[in-house]
Amino acid sequence: MYQKIYQKNSFNTLPCFLLLSIGFFLCFAMPANAQKIFNAKSATLDNGLQIIVVENHRVPVATQMIWYKIGAADELKGKSGIVHFLEHLMFKGHEHQELGSYGPGEFSRIVRSIGGKDNAFTGQDYTAYYQSVTVEHLEEMMKIEAARMRGLNVPKEEVSSENKVICEERRQRTDNKPRAQLAEKINAALFPVHPYGIPIIGWMEEMKTLNWNDAKHFYDQYYVPNNALLVVSGDVTLPQIVAMATRTYGLLPAGKEISERKRAVSQTPVAPHDPIIMKHENVQQSLFQRLYRLPGARQNAKAALALEVLEEILGAPSTGRLYKSLVIEKKLAANISFYYSSATWDDGTAGISATPVSNDVIDSLRLSIDEVLRNMAQNGPTKNEVNDAITRLKTGAIYARDSLSGPAMIIGRNMITGTSLDDIESWPEKISAVTVQDVQDVAQLYLNPDKLTYTPPVEGILLPKNDHNKNARKDEKGEE
Repeated sequence: MYQKIYQKNSFNTLPCFLLLSIGFFLCFAMPANAQKIFNAKSATLDNGLQIIVVENHRVPVATQMIWYKIGAADELKGKSGIVHFLEHLMFKGHEHQELGSYGPGEFSRIVRSIGGKDNAFTGQDYTAYYQSVTVEHLEEMMKIEAARMRGLNVPKEEVSSENKVICEERRQRTDNKPRAQLAEKINAALFPVHPYGIPIIGWMEEMKTLNWNDAKHFYDQYYVPNNALLVVSGDVTLPQIVAMATRTYGLLPAGKEISERKRAVSQTPVAPHDPIIMKHENVQQSLFQRLYRLPGARQNAKAALALEVLEEILGAPSTGRLYKSLVIEKKLAANISFYYSSATWDDGTAGISATPVSNDVIDSLRLSIDEVLRNMAQNGPTKNEVNDAITRLKTGAIYARDSLSGPAMIIGRNMITGTSLDDIESWPEKISAVTVQDVQDVAQLYLNPDKLTYTPPVEGILLPKNDHNKNARKDEKGEE
């Protein structure tokens, strides 16, 4: 399973578990009498493994998630998809002298046999594995997970077979889906010299050449305790988890010191990109998309908070400015959404996705979107809009701690991309401090259609094969 960088939008469809990301986290807040959202506790083992524990004693179950600071954006040139390939191979057998040996698929079979759930996912900045089980089986899960952290041993035939699996996964999820193809083209155009422009699953021709040596190189370097974050949420306490982790993960030696990741960044402004136009015989309904490249929370925490509020004002279903203007008032779109994703090591993204009521209104739709953004940049939101947005974001938090896997996902994804635990816990206080001027400032700086930004947004239009809209110019790289 691989996770694309877009969140809360129709650019891509994620498994529901993975929607517990930064976008979902923003709906979380703390009860009025609490000091922190999760009241998480932390510790670090001697081998460098960082541990976060969120207690939830409502039911005797727990989720453990192990996050590695290695994602698709860290791959070597020409080896796209290797991190996702390695994620697949991690289920194909491992052996460790002290922690035990397990054959291909055995870990998952054990989890299912005790009524639990397990899976894994790859992002641009991380790879993560999780199991949700009753607490009596938690230490066994830690033992097996620790064994495959340093004992991966995949039979040759499994490597070859799994390569075919990931290639077929790409065919099904991207190559056979016009929307996914368009999203891939838009993303590549927005990040022309940055690895975020390369799909997480990889380019097909490079994926076909991936082998055991490629995967083992990344495994040996990055699958070590001092490059990992263990987050456990459920009916446990920090002393219990530290004791279990010491008996399991604590048996593993630390790896070599890993330097902070530094990736290619364009040194000159990127020229505006012509809209990417695709036509496809399987498309029945046209689609308009626009993707922006903005600071993530690690790069600019204050701007990220203001953008989160702006996301709610512009993109809230039924009540957002874009929906009211484009769907209700002007009736140019059947639906429209706006999202902002800030949990990234490098630049975050914001996206607009709309379904035009007909192909003939696409130009009017684009201009009307610009009108909404222009008005926000020039005049800003109202005080009531900001207050209501913040209230809606915080109100959704009442049941935050009732979720079993949610806290592990939220904390893990944000910490692994550079946000501190303290900043996660204090989010309600910080989001409450966002002002009308803060929101207008980020709208002016990043979304103003009259101002050429350092990295201009990229637009894409998906049309039926037989469409003859004279305003739609086909991209030379698009589908005929």
